[in-house]
Amino acid sequence: MVTNAGIAAKVAEFLLQIKAVKLQPQQPFTWASGWKSPIYCDNRKTLSYPKVRTFIRQQFVQIIHENYSTPDVIAGVATGAIAIGALVAEEMGLPFIYVRPEPKKHGLGNLIEGEIKAGQSVVIIEDLISTGGSSLKAVEALREAECDVKGMAAIFTYGFQNATENFRDANVNLVTLSDYPSLIRQALHDEYIDEADIAALEAWRKNPSGWGK
Repeated sequence: MVTNAGIAAKVAEFLLQIKAVKLQPQQPFTWASGWKSPIYCDNRKTLSYPKVRTFIRQQFVQIIHENYSTPDVIAGVATGAIAIGALVAEEMGLPFIYVRPEPKKHGLGNLIEGEIKAGQSVVIIEDLISTGGSSLKAVEALREAECDVKGMAAIFTYGFQNATENFRDANVNLVTLSDYPSLIRQALHDEYIDEADIAALEAWRKNPSGWGK
């Protein structure tokens, strides 16, 4: 669920302006998975722009209050959401932890870094949702630590059908600041793309693994 149309458009505008998102339907990117894609998203770039990161931090705080009340702890998913998660926790005056993709290979072998106790409520911060796989691993780790995961908040989602199904099956509520349809509308409005690009961009989201083959 995207937070609201106005915020979604503004976040999309920022992401396009700072080139955190690039759209190249005619010169597709290749993701690590091997998928061909007309879009590349690196929301870590938002951290380099104080105005943008402040806006995103403030909107995260607002949607957490609106959707999850006030949790005991804010968690970030490593590595992309560690910094923004810490900023949100600071704004809310809450403890911060982060969840690794796998246990540390030395020392204590931590999967969750920071102080967390069984029974504490947690909201997880993500920078980007694609299939939801890595995000939901963080949920699983926190549930195994006997935490109450109230839900997740992310900057952006592609809105893939399998991601929607994965979050539903895991019984995790997801709220995002912006999403793919909002981004495409804003990109068209600001002339990053033209009408001729829309069909390719929509076809990719419907079948990302098969697009461009």
